[in-house]
Amino acid sequence: MRTRRKTTKRARSRVRSRAHAASTRSVPRLALTPRQKEILRCVAQGLTNRETAHRLRISVRTVEVHRFNLMRRLGVRNVAQLLRQALAHKFLPKNFLAR
Repeated sequence: MRTRRKTTKRARSRVRSRAHAASTRSVPRLALTPRQKEILRCVAQGLTNRETAHRLRISVRTVEVHRFNLMRRLGVRNVAQLLRQALAHKFLPKNFLAR
C-alpha cells in the first residue's frame, strides 16, 4: 500500500506559478482552412446557416459541420465565444463589422 506524500507550500506555489505562466503566454496560433475562414466571416456578419450556405453555394449541413469544427478547434460553445477567440487568434480584424 502506498502512502500519499503531503505537498508542501513550496510545491503548491510552484504549481500555481507554472499555471499562471501558462495562462499569461500568448495565444497559440492555429491554422484554419480557407473555407473555415469564409464560414467564420459569415458568422461574424451575423448570417444564418441557410444564408451562409446560399452565399457560398454549399449545403446547410456542410455549413453546420464547418461551424461545429471551428467551435471544436477553438474550444468554444457558442457564437459569442467563437468570435472572441477568432479575434484573439487574429482570424478576424478588430474592425470586422465595418467591412
